[in-house]
Amino acid sequence: MLEKNPYKYNGESLVVDEDSKNTKTKNVYLESYGCAMNFSDSEIVMSILSNIGYQSTGNINHADLILINTCSIREKAELTVRKRLEKFNRIKRTNKNLKVGVLGCMAERLKHKFLDEEKIVDMVVGPDAYKDLPNLIKEINNGDDAVNVILSKDETYGDINPVRINSNGVNAFVSITRGCDNMCTFCVVPFTRGRERSRDPQSIVNELNELADQGYKEVTLLGQNVDSYLWYGGGLKKDFQKASEIQKASSINFSKLLEMCALSNPKMRIRFSTSNPQDMSIEVIKVMSRHKNICNHIHLPVQSGSNTILKAMNRQHTRKEYLDLINSIYKIMPDCSISHDMITGFPNESENDHKLTLSLMEKVKYSFGYMFKYSERPGTLAAKKLNDNVDEKIKSRRLSEIVELQQKHSLFRNKQKINQVVEILIEKESKKSANHWAGRNQQNSVVIIPKEEYNIGDFVNVKINDCTSATLIGKGLGYSENN
Repeated sequence: MLEKNPYKYNGESLVVDEDSKNTKTKNVYLESYGCAMNFSDSEIVMSILSNIGYQSTGNINHADLILINTCSIREKAELTVRKRLEKFNRIKRTNKNLKVGVLGCMAERLKHKFLDEEKIVDMVVGPDAYKDLPNLIKEINNGDDAVNVILSKDETYGDINPVRINSNGVNAFVSITRGCDNMCTFCVVPFTRGRERSRDPQSIVNELNELADQGYKEVTLLGQNVDSYLWYGGGLKKDFQKASEIQKASSINFSKLLEMCALSNPKMRIRFSTSNPQDMSIEVIKVMSRHKNICNHIHLPVQSGSNTILKAMNRQHTRKEYLDLINSIYKIMPDCSISHDMITGFPNESENDHKLTLSLMEKVKYSFGYMFKYSERPGTLAAKKLNDNVDEKIKSRRLSEIVELQQKHSLFRNKQKINQVVEILIEKESKKSANHWAGRNQQNSVVIIPKEEYNIGDFVNVKINDCTSATLIGKGLGYSENN
């Protein structure tokens, strides 16, 4: 029996059901943008705030505190946040007691600019400083500005039990690593989230066990680069070579962690994101193939199909190495789906570089992907060393060609599933029909079925009879053995 979770995610902000009764008197309105790690962090923030007397509200006008958890990975994300801050400040002019804080990557990157130059927020808190929120809130309530953007050398939140505000009671995020050491020239993550460090594996397994006890059916292990997971007792990954021989011998990498998680809860589905081609090992793929509860889907960002652009991006893999890895995945797991991230219009990208990207997509035929125009991020090596010299119209045209090709390949992959029976986990009502459920299969494809006798949280065997480029359509054949 699933416990009722009073929190829900409405597509933009993380809110509490208005029907949920709570005696707490201070209200926080929390919005989160960007990657899954940000939404996971927001659950940690809500856990910390709940311990000092705050409850979440979905009504911005009832808030004593407004927090916005931000993303800096693309310019569009930052522009969205700035527009939201403008709205918050209009509300603040009529509510003098209201406090506004910026969390996350944008807070880390811009730091004092928000407080000192623009004076649009009361508090700026970086991704590793959420435990300091009680002290920072006390400071702003005393009339002072507050800032903490110090990056940690250890996993910061392994001992915190998140409040699952970004969950339907079925799926949950579990953070396993923080930071990134790869220094891709286009990326701000190493500067906003720091160097790679991993979380104690036993605390991860304990969290999975707690989620299973609460009725959760699926978890996603999260990190900027999950394949870099390495536990040798704590500390930065880059310091591993300084560890003792005993620590090295007993260390746990991602393949070992993945197997620990799979064995700890054999009926709980396990996903992970995000992988890096240079760090993904064959052993990880073998572990996936050995355990039915590890989903057959790998998100494997490539960014470009051109070696010239990959080198300029400081990606530590070549086109051939990437394709060799794809071939190894398909050889070990023929039914694995692969998705991608792709950036078009990187500085100096030629028409031939663009064609190489399209040809790589033709070779792989990804199930789906996330595709973007390059936007220069201040502070990155690309911004310092390279001119953003590809015309915006050319960027837009190239992006359209990439998107169009991906839609073609998504349809191709989905058509392969027609007349097959797949297992899905029902997660929510279909967006387009109140008479249908939406769930995902092992390959992370969205599947729509008639509601019939099934409910959210059920594992159902489904016969696929139709599809679009984005969705599989089928009919339930009965509960699967996982129920």
